[in-house]
Amino acid sequence: MTPRLRWLVVLALILIAAVAYIARIQYEMVDFITWRQSAVRALHGEPLYRVEDGHYQFKYLPAFALVMAPLGAVSQDVGKLLWFAISIGLLTFLLRTSLVALPDRRLTQLTLIVITAILMAKFYVHELLLGQTNLLLGALLAGALLAVQRERALSAGALVGAAVFIKPYALILIPWLWVAKGWRAAAMAGGVVAAGLLLPAAAYGWTGNLELLGGWLRTVTDSTAPNLLGNDNVSIAAMWAKWLGPGSSATVLTLLTLVSIGFLVIAAWRRRRGLAAPEYLECALLLLLIPLVSPQGWDYLLLLATPAVVCLVDRWREFPRPWQWGVGFALAVMGLSSFDLMGRALYGQFMALSIISVCALVVAVGLLRARQLRLA
Repeated sequence: MTPRLRWLVVLALILIAAVAYIARIQYEMVDFITWRQSAVRALHGEPLYRVEDGHYQFKYLPAFALVMAPLGAVSQDVGKLLWFAISIGLLTFLLRTSLVALPDRRLTQLTLIVITAILMAKFYVHELLLGQTNLLLGALLAGALLAVQRERALSAGALVGAAVFIKPYALILIPWLWVAKGWRAAAMAGGVVAAGLLLPAAAYGWTGNLELLGGWLRTVTDSTAPNLLGNDNVSIAAMWAKWLGPGSSATVLTLLTLVSIGFLVIAAWRRRRGLAAPEYLECALLLLLIPLVSPQGWDYLLLLATPAVVCLVDRWREFPRPWQWGVGFALAVMGLSSFDLMGRALYGQFMALSIISVCALVVAVGLLRARQLRLA
């Protein structure tokens, strides 16, 4: 693009975002309302985890409420607008970083942005409509990848540690930090996590902080089982529970699947030797797996698959033909199936069959195949 055309595109995107916010998004953002309410409670030193909140209980670690307290200090409407604008910036950063960090890129940036945006649009839109925080999670982890590539191991560790307070499953990246950059990066991540767990004691005291951590653990564990059969849950645990019904068989198969996923990750790591920049694929694989290993992995959390999609789209022509069809079909089904296109009844049946979970697993295997072919 010429500089003039680039600015025109940016202005057009800003206009589209503004229209979308005014027409619909400002009236939704129910998840933003939930976690902002806890930010308000944190400002006043009030309990964060309350049974009377029902389905909309606060499920983040206590430190998150304190960090987000500035959004609790403004009105709800102003907070919505600010968080929407921040989320657009985070989305831009996630897409941009996924392109910049990709080593030895084959396709043009414009081609990759357009294809990735089409395949991932439903996840981005759902995230924005809910006012969720997964774009923040994705931006932090994408930033960690960039820091690893630029030999800033401690910065990468700090970013991964901070990401844990958005979703605790970011912990799965700490072993990768050790593999990619050594123990100092992993230790930095652990240190940030430890500091974040202690942070609420400054406002609530030691006993109050322990009570908050206990409340968080109860809230998360008590809400996991009821959410397994939710249509939008794409986790491995939900997949087996939907197919077999909740019970011991589903639990055993979930554990076996997670162990298999662990071996897949290790297999990718074992083949990193000799590659100039192996970190991108490894990080992309772990980000893709977060919604699958989290028992409460909602479908919009698959926006974390952005680097994986960028990598596979860029290398797609170099796969053998059967893999092109398989990976391409999985990406298309995962990203293009939507409520608006399929209708309520068909989409409900589609999600109840956990087809998106299967597609995500195929994409994960596609990344391993790319590593075996020395494509990334």
